[in-house]
Amino acid sequence: MDKLTHALIAELGKLETTLHQKDFLLTWLEGDAHLRAVLLAAEILEDLYRQNVSTRVFTSGLAVSNFRDNSTRTRFSFASAASLLGLTPQDLDEGKSQIAHGETVRETATMISFLSEVIGIRDDMFIGEGHEYMKEVSASVEQGFQDGVLPQRPSVVNLQCDRDHPTQSMADLLHLAKVFGGLDALRGKRIAMSWAYSPSYGKPLSVPQGIITLMARFGMDVVLAHPEGYDLLPEPIAVAGMLAAASGGKFTRVHSMEEAFRGADVVYPKSWASFAVMQKRTELLRGGQSGQLQALEKEALAQNARHTAWECTEKLMGATKGGKALYMHCLPADISGVSCKQGEVAATVFERYRKDTYREASHKPFVIAAMMLLTRFAEPARILADLAKSKPPRRAV
Repeated sequence: MDKLTHALIAELGKLETTLHQKDFLLTWLEGDAHLRAVLLAAEILEDLYRQNVSTRVFTSGLAVSNFRDNSTRTRFSFASAASLLGLTPQDLDEGKSQIAHGETVRETATMISFLSEVIGIRDDMFIGEGHEYMKEVSASVEQGFQDGVLPQRPSVVNLQCDRDHPTQSMADLLHLAKVFGGLDALRGKRIAMSWAYSPSYGKPLSVPQGIITLMARFGMDVVLAHPEGYDLLPEPIAVAGMLAAASGGKFTRVHSMEEAFRGADVVYPKSWASFAVMQKRTELLRGGQSGQLQALEKEALAQNARHTAWECTEKLMGATKGGKALYMHCLPADISGVSCKQGEVAATVFERYRKDTYREASHKPFVIAAMMLLTRFAEPARILADLAKSKPPRRAV
């Protein structure tokens, strides 16, 4: 067994976790041991993969994904994670299901779960609804299991909702830990989670909300920057302040990108829609007033256009700590002169950190696989230790 892998497995085995037969929905509802276990399991799985060790702990079963919004990275990360563990990924297309004919959430959740181990859901479009939908699916499969209808209770994994994006923020945290030399090394490091200009509207709030809550929890100096009117949801704002106080970190809010970047160790410039716009959008769609969306979009784009100066430029990067802050993004970034005329980040800045953002994204399949492993098995450390010892080949050499 590789020495590093052995050490990580030993550390995982010392953690007391209760994720077995549970869900992973919001990072701030999970204990520190659970978050550390996900990071450790993800790193172990990644190490085993690179050592050509198979981690197929299932010989059958489905991993069902339900993407109610567009996705590239998370969609393929979920499918990759399922395959990594031996599950068959199956995407639920609501347009091709009986959901379009009025099938209830309880019935759908039960019908897709007879041979399923995991259900991954992305529902980030509507404020106040995405997380609630996931809770309803969770309650439905729990009832099906308790009633004896389902032979196992599938775990529900949040692939992004209106409140949080756990798989993204946990992958980001793992990336930071690797760059700076561990979780403890992040204490006191300044991270600027900043709004940035985009020529589009309607981007979810969950990425910045996930970042400020998770990084504050690990003692970082978290600075949230955005123009007036681009507020996040009240709950994650309150949670970030509470977690920062508990961890010895900091959480501050400013209305200046320059102020946020000054002396920062890490910058995360990312566009999002204003809370008010997302609320209005939800009201229009749920009220059957989709015809008014065009007027709302025009208004939102005009609001964005007043803040084109909110761009991650070389000049701003020069104001960071030593002029060498780590640039992060969940991707795809709006790159000025490349993917759009003017956007979130200057082309020269993005290109300099392109490989870093790709490495950042590369951790997500393993984070999702770790969430699957921890929610499906009572003794994940033992299972990983057995794999590391027997070393079944992932592919022929």
